[in-house]
Amino acid sequence: MNAAAPIAFYFDFSSPYAYIASEWIEALAARRGRTVRWHAMLLGASFQVTDIKSPVAYPLKREYVMHDFERSARFAGVPLKMPEPFPIATQNAARVFWSLNDVEGPVRAACWARHCLRAYFARGVNLSDALALKGLATEFGLDPTQAEGIWTNPEWKARLKAANDSAIACGVFGVPFFIIDGEAFWGNDRRAQIERLLESGPF
Repeated sequence: MNAAAPIAFYFDFSSPYAYIASEWIEALAARRGRTVRWHAMLLGASFQVTDIKSPVAYPLKREYVMHDFERSARFAGVPLKMPEPFPIATQNAARVFWSLNDVEGPVRAACWARHCLRAYFARGVNLSDALALKGLATEFGLDPTQAEGIWTNPEWKARLKAANDSAIACGVFGVPFFIIDGEAFWGNDRRAQIERLLESGPF
């Protein structure tokens, strides 16, 4: 009997909802005999295709979503302290992710993703600051100079662009985004539907 396909989990390091989802998706998948394949991407790439902006860019939405970030985290039991600045550029953390994924494997990359998401949203570490990101690399057991060499390397810049293009080709327009056996779910609030699908199949 073939093992069930992994759950594809798309995230941006600057998304509070993706951070919250990252804290429950692995346990949920494991309960149903699944693994998770993490895919770092840049929301800006999908926004260009969909011609939209971040919800915090709209005055009428910003107050609501800023409140909902914290409410959703409390509901999920996930520590969250909205960082400043927010949102931020996350391409450097994402390039390190893809380097780890391709060289050391997806498990190591997922650990880096959790390390950075928790640092930004629970500790306020600015992932867009090179010095701060090098500090996180050191905490993670990476040589900070080598980490900087990764995010400035054209090879890993191209790898992230390819990952963005691949995500868009799969229909990913926001995060967190999950693809399970061809079925797509967008948003941290899709958890109940994901559990239902994994438990009893398509509905």
